[in-house]
Amino acid sequence: MARNDRDLPKTKLNKESMRRALRIFGFIGKTDKWLFALGTLFLVLTAITALLFPELIGRMVDSYTSLEKLKNAANGFLYLFIAQAVFSFLRIGLYVRIAENLTYALRKRLYKAVLLQNMDFFHQNRTGDLLSRFTADIGQIQDSFSSNLAMFLRQVLVIVGGVVYLFIKSPTMAMYMLATVPIVVIVSLFFGRYIRKISRQVQDMTGSNTVIAEETISGIQNVKAFTNEDFELNRYGSDVENLRRKSIYRGLLRGAFSSFIIVCLFGSIVWLIFMGLGMVQSGEIQMGEMFSFMLYTAFVGGSIGGLAEQFVQIQKTIGAVERVLDLIDKPTEEIEISAAEKPLSNGLQFQHVSFSYPSRPGFEVIKNMSFDIAPGTSLAVVGPSGAGKSTLVNLIYRFYSPNSGRILMGGRDISETDLYSLRRGLALVPQEIMLFGGSIAENIRYGNPDANDEQVKEAAVKANAHDFISAFPEGYKTIVGDRGIRLSGGQRQRIAIARAILRDPDLLILDEATSSLDTESEQQVQAALATLMKNRTSIIIAHRLSTIRHADKIIVMRSGSIAETGTHDELMKIENGLYRRMVEKQLEPEDFFSNPE
Repeated sequence: MARNDRDLPKTKLNKESMRRALRIFGFIGKTDKWLFALGTLFLVLTAITALLFPELIGRMVDSYTSLEKLKNAANGFLYLFIAQAVFSFLRIGLYVRIAENLTYALRKRLYKAVLLQNMDFFHQNRTGDLLSRFTADIGQIQDSFSSNLAMFLRQVLVIVGGVVYLFIKSPTMAMYMLATVPIVVIVSLFFGRYIRKISRQVQDMTGSNTVIAEETISGIQNVKAFTNEDFELNRYGSDVENLRRKSIYRGLLRGAFSSFIIVCLFGSIVWLIFMGLGMVQSGEIQMGEMFSFMLYTAFVGGSIGGLAEQFVQIQKTIGAVERVLDLIDKPTEEIEISAAEKPLSNGLQFQHVSFSYPSRPGFEVIKNMSFDIAPGTSLAVVGPSGAGKSTLVNLIYRFYSPNSGRILMGGRDISETDLYSLRRGLALVPQEIMLFGGSIAENIRYGNPDANDEQVKEAAVKANAHDFISAFPEGYKTIVGDRGIRLSGGQRQRIAIARAILRDPDLLILDEATSSLDTESEQQVQAALATLMKNRTSIIIAHRLSTIRHADKIIVMRSGSIAETGTHDELMKIENGLYRRMVEKQLEPEDFFSNPE
């Protein structure tokens, strides 16, 4: 599940994190860098015009006895507001343009970096965490460049400019202000941060409470079947009680925070007004200057309060930049789009291949395996789960490389073959078909994106899919739904076969392509597979013995090794052979190996 940007971890600011974060500017184009500098200039002008506002207020207060001076002050406000509006519009427009161009470049680079990773990367990383890079992390960077960074710089300018102005106008009042308002604001920030922490805990507990209710209701049949109503009531009641206590505690904290604001923050402001009026009576400052002073104090106090939140956002942004760059910098598979070669002109050979997955280096899944497939012939592989059948597919596709031994295609080691050329010559029809959420035609065309409508239809006809596709009101434009959920298993399999036919592969791999189908669907899919496999080099990985009987060669695997090899007739002649016993007992390999006697 992707994380909300609220949950993004913060990164401590140090020299190394800042150095990495500044790399983000490398994704900004040359023109946009100049626009960023121009936008920053408008940001400075916006801060300056904001700081002029309290000064004009003070002048207006001091001009109340002169109509002419009041008009001049009013005109000053008019020019100030126009300038503020123009500068703000230009700054926002430029920063938004830069942010959108930056995130566009980042998304493309990040997507390419993820897409070109090897399969081991996807096995080690959760999908939700990867997706959060595109959503939460990229979103955090986008927000920072469009608003957070600008707000942070603006508040720094307002604080510095406001404090300088206060000391110029009245050092005494400035000292009074610095002795009260900033301290109260900072204490309020820490108090508010603690309340937000408790609020997040309440939200998490509320989510946990909802999960319990959702699990219970969705699994109500099991709850009632095991008469666990009382158990679920106690579990839910305990969780709700914890939520009640934490919510009351949060409410008390909010009440204390409100009291603190009323007594301390408002109290300090009233005290400043009291001291200022005393200075007005003594003639140390004018009434207008006191008004200006109080407004500057409010500006500085508000900016100090907002600065902490913006600083947190900057920390989150640096963390987001580091996580995105970690993926972008990660080495990828070397895939270059090129004209595909024909690597299988001389068949496929495994020569003493051994392999263990990186996550289990001490356990060999494939052990010193050797076999060959002549061009245009079929090889069937049978064996129980865990025997290493699907690992063969991973090795042929070079999702992983052997620990020892060689795999040859066309007499050439596949490790020396361009990945694009290698995989362009392969097609896989797996047991669990993955269809994309578009139309039937789009899913078939995935085998060859350049194919026209007639070629798509021809592939569907060969896959025995045209009839059921034509029966849909929208035909080939029918939307298959998420992962093909609107189609039956047999329909999905035949679309996958049509996709493979359109691919026109040198080597076809069927990884238990019919094991989950009913008898009728299997017959239709088998007919389509027969068309696809005709005169084509094929590897058939299967549980059902009926699907491999006519293969040119059969390999029986056990614990990562080849136990027997030969044609169906040859294997049936082996006295007390594994394959023969499977056929005679009409057992699936899974059942047979679990109970061979």
